[in-house]
Amino acid sequence: MTGVCVNQFPTAASKVESSPYQRLAALGIKLPPPPPPIANFVTHVVEGNMLYLSGQGPREADGFLHAGKVGADVGVEEAYRHARLTGINLLAVMHDALGDLSRVKRVVKLLGMVNAVPEFEDHPSVINGCSDLLIAVFGAAGEHARSAVGFGSLPGNITVEIEAIVALNG
Repeated sequence: MTGVCVNQFPTAASKVESSPYQRLAALGIKLPPPPPPIANFVTHVVEGNMLYLSGQGPREADGFLHAGKVGADVGVEEAYRHARLTGINLLAVMHDALGDLSRVKRVVKLLGMVNAVPEFEDHPSVINGCSDLLIAVFGAAGEHARSAVGFGSLPGNITVEIEAIVALNG
């Protein structure tokens, strides 16, 4: 299945007149606490005016992790929703790291990893779940470079993992 397109962007006027938090509220999103690391690493590193976010997965606020193989037991639309949830978790880490999402100057780069069967070919449509969310929250500052790739497995058999690099204001 290809060509998944879910347009959840606020209007151009609301992008100009609202903060990232107002846009999140308009989307019906309440940021959860940032998920804890699952191994020996930190969720983020700030170096100069750059924020490097460790990979996050599709973890619900109650701790439930969505797992499965995309292209076998998980379809593109469901995996898109998992990538969107992963984007919410990245935003939670950003908020925790920065104290204010308005400090985001630009989302620079995403690396989106999809736990997929070897013949799966629609990785970009899956990772669009996160990309669409970041653009909806940050407007033009959410537009980013990106890689969307398939993996034979991911930790805990999660469906997607996404990491990000973010430029900061001042």
